[in-house]
Amino acid sequence: HVQLVESGGGSMQAGGSLTLSCAASGNSWSRYYCMAWFRQIPGRKREGVAAISSDGPIAYVESVKERFAISYDSANTTLYLQMNNLKPEDTAMYYCATDLGPPYPPRAYPLPRDPFLEAEYNLWGQGTQFTVS
Repeated sequence: HVQLVESGGGSMQAGGSLTLSCAASGNSWSRYYCMAWFRQIPGRKREGVAAISSDGPIAYVESVKERFAISYDSANTTLYLQMNNLKPEDTAMYYCATDLGPPYPPRAYPLPRDPFLEAEYNLWGQGTQFTVS
């Protein structure tokens, strides 16, 4: 049984920096994966922010390029989102998600064609709220 638990939310002033964490736990964690951060503002559709695959490719939504950095620590099975130069429009509930990897070892495991399509991910964390003022 795999779970994702986000942490690191809270509040920050504009221009500041913060790192969100997403710890994956469970006995069947795959070494092949796609993982992503999404965020949702009340009343708006959830949007993808950053995605990473075990092969290394990374994708960012345009609004966070040059400001956010996604990374994954395989030793601790923890996904991170380093956020710099924060803006009030970054205020949202942040979720991490994973596709749990393939049922068999693949030759390669790139990002999906649309790494920010929610249907690509079948396990989600409970979310962590982050406010920039």
